[in-house]
Amino acid sequence: MTKDELVAAIAHIKDDEHRLPLTELGLIRDITTHKDYAAMTLLLAPDAASREEEYKEQITQAVKKTGITDVHIRFKAISNEEKNDIIAIKLNKSVRRAPTLMSSPLVAGDSGVTFIAVASGKGGVGKSTVTVNLAAALAKQGKRVGIIDADIYGYSIPNMLGIKELPQKQGNRIVPVESQGIKVISTGFFVQGNKPVVWRGPMLGKMLGTFLNEVEWGPLDYMILDLPPGTGDVALDVHNRIPNCAEILVTTPHGTAHHVAARAGEMAIQTNHPILGVIENMSYFTDPAGERHYLFGRGGGQKLAEQLNTKLLAEVPIQSMDVSGDDSSIPALFSENSVQWHIFTELAKNIIQTQKD
Repeated sequence: MTKDELVAAIAHIKDDEHRLPLTELGLIRDITTHKDYAAMTLLLAPDAASREEEYKEQITQAVKKTGITDVHIRFKAISNEEKNDIIAIKLNKSVRRAPTLMSSPLVAGDSGVTFIAVASGKGGVGKSTVTVNLAAALAKQGKRVGIIDADIYGYSIPNMLGIKELPQKQGNRIVPVESQGIKVISTGFFVQGNKPVVWRGPMLGKMLGTFLNEVEWGPLDYMILDLPPGTGDVALDVHNRIPNCAEILVTTPHGTAHHVAARAGEMAIQTNHPILGVIENMSYFTDPAGERHYLFGRGGGQKLAEQLNTKLLAEVPIQSMDVSGDDSSIPALFSENSVQWHIFTELAKNIIQTQKD
């Protein structure tokens, strides 16, 4: 008997808590088979230890039906890391069972939620940094803020906000993780470890549908979407399914960056999504003497804004690395006494005022 055949033989035996097969949850480990002998390890939570004999009986009977006569089952207490893996597997399965993207109350015109998509033409320009700092600045202004990390293949928001835990499930709903007063959902919560996402277009749409329809967001004022760079499937889904979503384009001063960012802007224009403006990131570096150094050229953000007939919202300078060794800070958030934080605070205030006007 092969390992695959043994797994198939016990695939019907489910975990009580999650109501999913033990094999799918990764609770069956270390499978070995040889002639009429089979052995395996079953991971159990401490509160399920009383079911050892019941599980042993179910597994043994199922395996012996295949002709195996000697079955050995080891039991091992599940670790916190293994618990997190199970949650990730379960959430992943929820996405795969989700229907294609449907109309969500979250995107209804009377929901009161302002959607802002943060986009770029290419990676590496600081789009996610803009996302988390804008969200944090809005939250500091007393607004209820959520982030959808829709950068499916390059998800980074949980790491940038120092999030270690995974979202939990409340009934059939997913509860987002909260950090810095921001509710967060990300593709990174749905995969194990740092494994790559290898989904095709339809699965990407289902993921976005799950984020909008199956997450218990609660009341929100702003939803910030961190889009993948470029004009691919996810960006198209956002433009098609969230008709009231505005857009901020992120670029650097470099000519190539603003040239490719223009494509994302043209996509927004073609789909009738308003462009709030352009943020030029990594605009300059200020040395200890107070002199500015334009490491990536000058004017790229302004040129992009003029090309798209919008405004330049901000020029965000490069921040020197914090070498204090203080691990308590959130990796991607600018300190509140920095020039960068002041810029994002003013941007948040301007966005709020625009909504009032």
